[in-house]
Amino acid sequence: MDLTAYTDTVPEAGQTLLGRDFTTGFGGKGANQAVIAAHCGADVYFIGTLGRDSFGDAISVNFSAVGINTDYLERSDSPSGVAHIWVDGNGENRIIIVPGANHDIEIAKVVSAISDIPELAIVIAQCEIKQEVTIAAFVAAKARGCITILNPAPFEELSPQLLDVTDWLIPNETEFQSITHTNADDDSNLANFRPGKNSIVTLGSQGAVLIGSDRTLTRSSAPSVHVEDTTGAGDAFVGTFAYCLASGMPSIDALKFGIKVASLSVTRKGAQSSYPSQAEIKTLS
Repeated sequence: MDLTAYTDTVPEAGQTLLGRDFTTGFGGKGANQAVIAAHCGADVYFIGTLGRDSFGDAISVNFSAVGINTDYLERSDSPSGVAHIWVDGNGENRIIIVPGANHDIEIAKVVSAISDIPELAIVIAQCEIKQEVTIAAFVAAKARGCITILNPAPFEELSPQLLDVTDWLIPNETEFQSITHTNADDDSNLANFRPGKNSIVTLGSQGAVLIGSDRTLTRSSAPSVHVEDTTGAGDAFVGTFAYCLASGMPSIDALKFGIKVASLSVTRKGAQSSYPSQAEIKTLS
């Protein structure tokens, strides 16, 4: 669940400021990516854990409302995960995630779910759950011939074992810098990111760059829009990109379409609340 404060200027240490607005809305990186994929028209299964609390109840109901299958959604006695978000006057955000029940997910249940889901094509994960769980999930997914996508946020050091079973790594430019200790504005840094593997680095208002397994770079710009709130835009991109790949779209076309959807989302407040409907998405294609 996202707890978002909107303010013209974010406070410094020891400073108290007045905000403009506060909202509580549906969020979580995995949940956001699942919701936008469902909006695109994908058959989505959510594997995860919610707390036995009011947030968990609301999230579960929301998943069902947007058509996400919750057969593999567990509940635990830990509180549901939350994100505390500050959005400044430029629409840029700062986020602290408290995982809570996210870390209660069990490896055996995840592997069983991935083995059971019919016609599974793509498995997406983030760093909101423990890496050992994601590794097991990706190993099971690849055994079925599925594509694996990792969005390394909230950022933490990534294990070599996880990277080995990740087909597409999709960081933003800040996460890219944390992973490589280099900047994403240098083509040589990008080209040498993951030789032999595919990656995408999202660049905010500058669009994104696809790094092929052969080190080729394909840049795609973002349309110029009025930015209201960037929260959830990266998730909108990842979920849309995954849907497009699953639909058989070439990766470069999937990149461009993901940027279109993400760019529309930043013109509205919130994460899932900013996402275009299926009807709106159809007008973008």
